[in-house]
Amino acid sequence: MGALSSSETLALWERGARWHPVDRGLLALSFADRSAAESVADWPLGRRNRALLELHAEWFSSQLEAWAACPQCGEKLEFELNVQDLTATQPDGKQQTTVAVDEQAFRLPTSRDLARVAKSSGEQQAAIQLLELCRISGVESSGWTDEIVEKVGERLAAADPMAETRVALTCPACGHAWNDSIDVAGFIWAELEARARRLLWEVHSLASAYGWSESETLALSAARRAMYLEIVRA
Repeated sequence: MGALSSSETLALWERGARWHPVDRGLLALSFADRSAAESVADWPLGRRNRALLELHAEWFSSQLEAWAACPQCGEKLEFELNVQDLTATQPDGKQQTTVAVDEQAFRLPTSRDLARVAKSSGEQQAAIQLLELCRISGVESSGWTDEIVEKVGERLAAADPMAETRVALTCPACGHAWNDSIDVAGFIWAELEARARRLLWEVHSLASAYGWSESETLALSAARRAMYLEIVRA
């Protein structure tokens, strides 16, 4: 698809502004590739995350600027991630689509599954509900122990390592070390929202100064808009 135009940026942001974060990621992928719109919700999470990272590099930058708060002292850490480094994690050969644990088999979780467990009251309940959705064969479990949940989770993570992107961090203030999850879809939307708000400010400023409509303002190149904004601020 290439870079987003100004009008496409505003249209996509406006459409997904009130959507759930999971749905926003799918919306971005569908917008970039309309032929995949019907299937992206059923992609394994690793495939979805890889596509979102590649889309971030295509629309914005191959560098992701992130921050996290130290869980020990609250210090804010700012760091950068590279799309190429993050997408280098993948299974050797053909990706495994199912895993077997004891007498049960499970498929890889999808965004549709995440949406179904989004309202679960707690991580453990959400994990159990997710496993129940992904179980495709075998004897139905009479009870999900912590051990079984962890075992199945580890097998699924090994089969689809990009389903959850984690980074190792160390706090410079107190020295605490921990692993933190990266919300890939959140990066895309944060960049999109920042660009959309900047565009709206430019439209407002130039419309107030010259009486141009939104479409007339957005039709200008970014460089031309920047030149007019300098004149307005002078």
